[in-house]
Amino acid sequence: MMLKVALDAFRAEFIEKFPKEKAAIMQCATDALAVEFQTRQLLQVGDIAPDFRMPNAVGKKIRLSEKLKEGAVILTFYRGGWCPYCNLELRAYQKLLPQIDELGASLIAVSPQTPDASLSTAEKNDLEFDVLSDVGSKVAEAYGIAFTLPDELKALYTELGHPLPDTNGTDDWMLPIPATFVIDQNQRVILAHVDVDYRDRLEPSQVISVLQKLQIPEAA
Repeated sequence: MMLKVALDAFRAEFIEKFPKEKAAIMQCATDALAVEFQTRQLLQVGDIAPDFRMPNAVGKKIRLSEKLKEGAVILTFYRGGWCPYCNLELRAYQKLLPQIDELGASLIAVSPQTPDASLSTAEKNDLEFDVLSDVGSKVAEAYGIAFTLPDELKALYTELGHPLPDTNGTDDWMLPIPATFVIDQNQRVILAHVDVDYRDRLEPSQVISVLQKLQIPEAA
């Protein structure tokens, strides 16, 4: 099943059950974020991707530049394991992991969650790729996609059982805009997808198509 089909199905079910006044708060925040990001300087195709070093779910430090020695990297930022849209996306990538491996690439997912929370996300979704913890959202800031939730969303998320400080280990209430980048072995961005609407995600098959165009010796 295409990721979009799964996302749209969940979205339709959510809209049907979720109180309209609370949905309006979330939509208003998304609209405001879209205005804010119109002036953001986001990474573009051809840019050098910022290097980073972050712990994975079991505490091992992963550096982007080291992973690139093995092949291209798919880097996807997600909000957290509490986000159902993120879980659908992560599971979609897991299904394509054999193809990604065959193309000589690797997959890295990043959220602001603590390593313990990232481990829970990995276990819940049976993920076999690196799930890294960007505690404090420093890497998301370097990639230009970090933002702070407005007060009305802080209150709503807390009411819904998602107080971000509990899973992120900080008090800043920062999240990344869901974003996906494909980075070649020269550390250049060859695909960049950023969408302020967290309900919309890049179709993973588009990532596969980009990887197939690369001249990767392991995939020859």
